[in-house]
Amino acid sequence: MNVNWFKYASPASFLPLASRLARGFAAAAVVLGIAGLAIGLVIAPTDATQGDAYRIIFIHVPAAWMAMLIYVVMAGWSALALGYNTRLSAMMAQALAPTGASMAFLALWTGAFWGRPTWGTYWAWDARMTSTLILLFLYLGVIALRAAIDEPRRADRACAVLALVGVVNVPIIYFSVQWWNTLHQGSSVSLTAAPTMAMTMLAGMLVMTLALWCYCIGVVLWRVQAIIVEREEGAAWMARRVPA
Repeated sequence: MNVNWFKYASPASFLPLASRLARGFAAAAVVLGIAGLAIGLVIAPTDATQGDAYRIIFIHVPAAWMAMLIYVVMAGWSALALGYNTRLSAMMAQALAPTGASMAFLALWTGAFWGRPTWGTYWAWDARMTSTLILLFLYLGVIALRAAIDEPRRADRACAVLALVGVVNVPIIYFSVQWWNTLHQGSSVSLTAAPTMAMTMLAGMLVMTLALWCYCIGVVLWRVQAIIVEREEGAAWMARRVPA
């Protein structure tokens, strides 16, 4: 069956699809979240060095991964919005920013609580922590810049430029533990090497990552629906719309 995916570049076509997908991803997030927390908090063994304090990784690491991934995706949508002047691309970038900010804040907050028993302090101006804090500020900057500009298309362009400039921070976060001597430990999971943690721990972390992935997609899809309805108010297709 041939599917014309290009038709979903139109807000009118994407709105009902987003509604259906959001419900599916929300349900998947609940199921995966319960499974991931069960593995991480109950099934996974106690770490020989850190004790049970390490279990915060089942929230901290997936949140940090999502914070970086969402920013890259937001920058991608921003590039499409600038290059092709597509309304839906700008709306998707707008919808991603608050979710990315919440993931960056969650990563910093859980990292602080993990750092206290591990390093003896909630915060240090470590390269990874500092660059993640900058990531949070970039998200907040995009949100604030959009709120400061009344005309939506001008706001789209300004926010797209800021998002694209800020994307250089993502590889800095990822490679910071390799480029600088920092308190933060290196990656336990790599595409080029075997994991340095027990398989049960790895399974719990990956399931929680999928849970947060589904959660973020579902929330973004719900938010973009609200953005479409708000920004397309008065369009002829909105007058004919039947609620999903």
